[in-house]
Amino acid sequence: MPPADPLDLELPFQPPYDAAAMWRFLAGRAVPGLEEMAGPSYRRVLDLAHGPAVVGLTPREGHFHCTVELADPRDLDQAVARCRQLLHLDADPRALAAGLGSDPLLGPLVRAHPGLRVPGSVDPYETAIRAVIGQQVSVPAARTVAGRLVAGYGTPLPTPTGGLTHAFPTPQVLAGVDRLPMPAARTRTLTAVAAAVAAGTVPLRFGAEPAEATAALQAIPGIGPWTASYVALRGLGDPDAFPGTDLGIRYALVNLGVADHRPTIATLAERWRPIRSYAAQHLWTSLGSTGRDS
Repeated sequence: MPPADPLDLELPFQPPYDAAAMWRFLAGRAVPGLEEMAGPSYRRVLDLAHGPAVVGLTPREGHFHCTVELADPRDLDQAVARCRQLLHLDADPRALAAGLGSDPLLGPLVRAHPGLRVPGSVDPYETAIRAVIGQQVSVPAARTVAGRLVAGYGTPLPTPTGGLTHAFPTPQVLAGVDRLPMPAARTRTLTAVAAAVAAGTVPLRFGAEPAEATAALQAIPGIGPWTASYVALRGLGDPDAFPGTDLGIRYALVNLGVADHRPTIATLAERWRPIRSYAAQHLWTSLGSTGRDS
């Protein structure tokens, strides 16, 4: 990294905040070279407008302590915004609890995890690529493949810091790759997503309209409703995305006595609008260590 001194910031949020659940999610999916857990802190590389940055985030009472190492000070606001998106720091947990807490099925889950947030993203494009990698494989397997992708095609940091060595591969780079450590069909899907983002035909950026982005994604062979919904939920921050065909959500609902029947699940989820993404997160979280979302 550049030799600039790190900046120390406080990123406030409205309590409560279930930092333990967020940290379990991030730790289980940390991509080698791109992300790491360092004691109580989560650290990762960001690819910003004027160069790379490394951020470290540590939960505190009422805020997250954030350290930022920037290649260019002009990127500070962008770095902070991406951290807030990742940790979903601008949510109103009391309003969310009120919205789902009275539901006879989800109410007990909401009360068991006050302050649960939907893990977000530092880059919707990165989320989409990681979602494609995670199609039909376990979370650890997806993490391994993503690590190989980062090591082989990511932008190296000028100076590695800790276990962080690369920024995530750019869409322009991945669009031109013809062989990746995954099945050929999934490789074609991944490179097609990267090419579409590079060309601007798939609007994977913060502030994009989720319906427009998911429709454009599903026009790409190999991208179905699950992947598109997952990208909307985590990457674009859509509060009402609900990947109802997800295996983890189905397992969680079966545990709660709901039949594993797609029309039944779709009808049930209608009563959780307009915050179905939080319903999904509570269902995933109810599975504990067996959660299967990517």
